[in-house]
Amino acid sequence: MTSAPPRRLVFLDVDGTILEHGSHVAPSTGAAVRAARAAGHEVYLSTGRAAIDIHPKVAEIGFDGAITNSGALVTAGDTVIADRPLSPEATDRMLTVLRSHGIRFFLQSHDGIYNSDDMAELMVSYAQELRERDASRGLRPEDSLAGLADREFPRVAEADLSRIAKAVFVSERTDGLEVLRAELGDDFLIVPGSIPLPGGSNGEICERGTNKGTAIQLLLEHLGRDAADAVAIGDSWNDVEMFEVCGTSVAMGNAHDELKRLADFVTTAVLDDGVWNAFDRLGLL
Repeated sequence: MTSAPPRRLVFLDVDGTILEHGSHVAPSTGAAVRAARAAGHEVYLSTGRAAIDIHPKVAEIGFDGAITNSGALVTAGDTVIADRPLSPEATDRMLTVLRSHGIRFFLQSHDGIYNSDDMAELMVSYAQELRERDASRGLRPEDSLAGLADREFPRVAEADLSRIAKAVFVSERTDGLEVLRAELGDDFLIVPGSIPLPGGSNGEICERGTNKGTAIQLLLEHLGRDAADAVAIGDSWNDVEMFEVCGTSVAMGNAHDELKRLADFVTTAVLDDGVWNAFDRLGLL
């Protein structure tokens, strides 16, 4: 008598994995997630986005839970497994360094996104630049990234600084990541960003030890599950730690080359049925 195949837990990144250009989802992606869940597997979001910032087209697919803010919030169904905001001291130190170098930034909590005053000004001009560029290429307005840049957020002065989970920064300098890593040291994890932003460099800042990989470990422990049964699918730098934790790792066809080298295999690109093809190859459908 043959044993049943293992019930898998799949962790899906959002931008560049489910979502492209801020609003596009391949029709097959939702179908793949629903088919896998119907077959008894569990599928979780694993994203750098805040919980409040999950696009409706992604949320409506339906998931078993979510890792958001790059691992700061972990949920299974309606149960909060972990809530790990930055310590007030870490937030204060991070803000001091960002401001001392004139680096623009967003702060993310679980229920809000806040921009520095100079970031708000930059995004207005960036949205106009994107509209003009994409119009010259003949793109429809709904296919432009301008909508992503056009969003308005409250200012940092309105944020509860005791509940900040991470920061996203934009530096005019090409060596912005190196500058911040040197200033903030080993207490923070600083990685290149996965969403197109203006400037010489951009990325995200989390407290060291808070990442998608440690979040998955917390969830697996809560569920009493083995990492060997976990699958990570992603495309960017903040997916590295979940690739290291999960028994199987899959890079999207549009992923960074470095991430592809870390993966067990590479699927097709985000809008080329990448999630569906990965699920099919893994026998999840």
